[in-house]
Amino acid sequence: MDTAISKVVIVGGGTAGWLAACRIAAAARPSAAHPITVTLVESPDVATIGVGEGTWPTMRATLERIGIGEAEFLLACDASFKHGSRFHGWATGAADDVYFHPFTPPLEADARALVAAWQAEAAGAAFADVVTPQSQVAGQCLAPRQRSMPDYAGALNYGYHLDAGKLAALLMRHATERLGVRHVRDHVIGVDRTATGEVIAVNTRDTGAVTGDLFLDCTGHAALLVGDVPFIDRSDVLFNDRALAVQVPVAADSPIAAQTDATAHAAGWIWDIGLPTRRGVGCVYSSAHMSDDAALETLSAYLGSDEPVTPRRLTFRSGHRDRFWTGNCLAIGLSAGFLEPLEASAIVTIELALDALLDDWPTHETMPLTAARFNTLFRYRWDRIVEFLKLHYVLSRREGRYWQDHRDPASIPPRLAELLALWQHRPPTRADLPMVDELFPAASYQYILYGMGARVPDPGPLRGGPLPSFAPIAQRTRGMVATLPPIRAYLDACRAAFQPIAMEHMN
Repeated sequence: MDTAISKVVIVGGGTAGWLAACRIAAAARPSAAHPITVTLVESPDVATIGVGEGTWPTMRATLERIGIGEAEFLLACDASFKHGSRFHGWATGAADDVYFHPFTPPLEADARALVAAWQAEAAGAAFADVVTPQSQVAGQCLAPRQRSMPDYAGALNYGYHLDAGKLAALLMRHATERLGVRHVRDHVIGVDRTATGEVIAVNTRDTGAVTGDLFLDCTGHAALLVGDVPFIDRSDVLFNDRALAVQVPVAADSPIAAQTDATAHAAGWIWDIGLPTRRGVGCVYSSAHMSDDAALETLSAYLGSDEPVTPRRLTFRSGHRDRFWTGNCLAIGLSAGFLEPLEASAIVTIELALDALLDDWPTHETMPLTAARFNTLFRYRWDRIVEFLKLHYVLSRREGRYWQDHRDPASIPPRLAELLALWQHRPPTRADLPMVDELFPAASYQYILYGMGARVPDPGPLRGGPLPSFAPIAQRTRGMVATLPPIRAYLDACRAAFQPIAMEHMN
């Protein structure tokens, strides 16, 4: 019996669909007994949402694996560098209420000793400013790398800001022109299934039936292939369900922000993402706590413009599927779930799903076991994202019904409540996060906790590790500030050197 999974059909384009096509096609072994073929079926009329403009550092390895050079990516996607996220007004709403969540972890040290050294040697300084150079490098709008470095290498860990629509277009060109992906532009009008629910083919209006062994549902909220799988609503924990998004032009010589800025307001927060030619700004809010008109006023006040604002209006429901892989169909991207973009988790969940698929490529015989393992892993991961996002709200001391409702114990996941009780007595450690590849390591929890002014635990009765010295961090910071180029200068030089290549791929 032939058990090989060789015919992969991806339904839906956008970032999820084309990233899946590139990853699978790039990983396929042409000399295999049953070579993998990849077909992507995409409706010519469905526009991508295109709001996810921030990535994690994982995107660097993803782009390298599929064979796209860093300069090509930066220019084709109007992209820039991201050092992390900066939060304004989340703890108290005061003018000086600012903290940073960088991508680079603190210097290696025992967690209790690290916090004790911060309290003893750098009283009054922000935690992130002391334990890593990244927040101060980002504050000066500097790139995380020199152009002479190899692609995707950096002096600091970094991700990207990008134009999501242009990313999907780049991935489509790369998949079809370099990786041999078959692209079917057609409308899906039906799905053929076996008696047990496995997908046999997707039927299209003009091309007919497209058959396959493994189907990936990348159709977004429509969830054409997995829509019958129950959806787990997480709005009892994460209240935001609407957003107003605008694009703001910027001057050609203006500094480019090196982090995503997230500014809290009365019933949500505002994202602000800097790209070379524009800023992407959006007001995220809870319709149960703020009207659409009030949200528009909040966004207008943030922009500080007298001109009328005409944003794109988005509605969403925070949650995810009960199962992500059912039968021979795997949901990736928005068809699997969506949570508010506070820590830019949308694209990384796509990347991680593809990593898991490729790390344990199924056969017809092993697919039920592989699917069950995948579902267990990703239910764990979605739960951890929900908890980490909730942490930002639970720690807030802001007044108002929205923020008070977030602190209601009934809305706090039990595991997070237990960890918060534990962290009253010691810092977050690896012991609290047992997975080898946790989405948010202990360092991320430390950045949020101590950035928002959470109580620092007492030393305790046991001897801890040696107190680390922050002098090397300060020295590295001075060196980086002196030698790393401004992001604008880096991208301008990149554009001047690679303009012919960029124009070729943008046409």
